[in-house]
Amino acid sequence: MQQPTAEAIKEIFDPFYQADASLWTIFAEHVKIRTFKKNEIVKAHAHTEKFINILSVGSVGHFVQTAEKDVCINLYYEKQFFSDYLSFLTQAPSIIKTQALEDCTIWSIHHQDLQALYARSTTGLSIGKAISEAMFIRKQHEQINLLTLSPTQRYLKLIKDRPEVFQRTSLKIICSYLGVTAESLSRIRKKIG
Repeated sequence: MQQPTAEAIKEIFDPFYQADASLWTIFAEHVKIRTFKKNEIVKAHAHTEKFINILSVGSVGHFVQTAEKDVCINLYYEKQFFSDYLSFLTQAPSIIKTQALEDCTIWSIHHQDLQALYARSTTGLSIGKAISEAMFIRKQHEQINLLTLSPTQRYLKLIKDRPEVFQRTSLKIICSYLGVTAESLSRIRKKIG
C-alpha cells in the first residue's frame, strides 16, 4: 500500500496547482489511510461528507438516488481526488452516495484537520485553494460535456480520455454515467463500429 507522501500528493495536485513539495508535507501529515471493499459505501445518501479524498488504489463512483435507481454522476480512479464537496463545504447531509466500485485504498483528510490547516497559515489556505480549484475544474468540464455533447460524443470522449473506465467499470454504471440506456449504448457502439 503506497503511503501518502508529499511527493505523491504533489504529483496529483500539480496539473491544477503548482506548489513546492514542502506545502504538501504539511498536508500529508494529516492524511489517514482508509480501505474499502468493492461495493462498500464510502459515504451514504443523506449523510455528511467528512473527508477530502485522494484515490490511491481502486475506483469509486458518486451516485444520486432517484425514485427508480441510483444514477452515477461521477467516476474516479487512481490519482484523482474526490469528495461530496457541497456536503463537505456546508457540513450538511446531501443526496450523494459514494461507493467503492473496486477494492480501494483512499488517502483522506478530515474536515476538522483541513480547517485547522487553513487557520494555521497561508500555506493551509493555499492547500484549500488548490483543492477547490481542482474540484471546480473537473466538475465544470463534466457539466460542459454533459450539456454540449451528444451521447455518442460523450461516449467517444470517454473512450479517448479515460479508457480504463471500460476495462474496470460495469456497463450498467457506464450507461448511467453517460445518461443513456443499455440499448442506446449498444446502438452507439454498433454505429461507430
